[in-house]
Amino acid sequence: MATIDAVRSTTDGARSDDDKETDDRPVEPADYALINAVYMALLTSMVVATRKRAATDPVAGTELVPIAAATFALSKLIGKEKVASWAREPFVAVEEGERQPRGERLQHAIGELLTCPRCLGAWSALGVVGLRLASPAAGRTVTSVLAATAANDFGQAGFRWLCAKSTQASG
Repeated sequence: MATIDAVRSTTDGARSDDDKETDDRPVEPADYALINAVYMALLTSMVVATRKRAATDPVAGTELVPIAAATFALSKLIGKEKVASWAREPFVAVEEGERQPRGERLQHAIGELLTCPRCLGAWSALGVVGLRLASPAAGRTVTSVLAATAANDFGQAGFRWLCAKSTQASG
């Protein structure tokens, strides 16, 4: 045991804080492993369950942009919008206007997932593509609605930017 502690103190001293994955954090590698295992199980299940349909009706290259926009909109909805706060609440606390993971271990790891737009995007893509492969008509409908939502988000952001520029120019 003393040897392990000596190695830890030597290696910890040689690493920067950015290199430490879980030191001084309320999450263990096993918590992240469980989240990864769930993602891989869902991905594998989707591939196995939809392999015949995917062979006859694959996702076309022209669908990738709408799927990407739908993934953006879905991850934004889940991770940031008030209407999904009920789903985030067990895992995410709002402190001084900032969303922070709450709790320890798996609860905290899920909170990290829900506050990471890129991470949430991977899960959203799994759902959007999975629906498209499992039920093409429903998948295209949901993708269209979510992609239109994303286009609206970009349009609204552009409008706010133009209004701010106009106010700056006139003020």
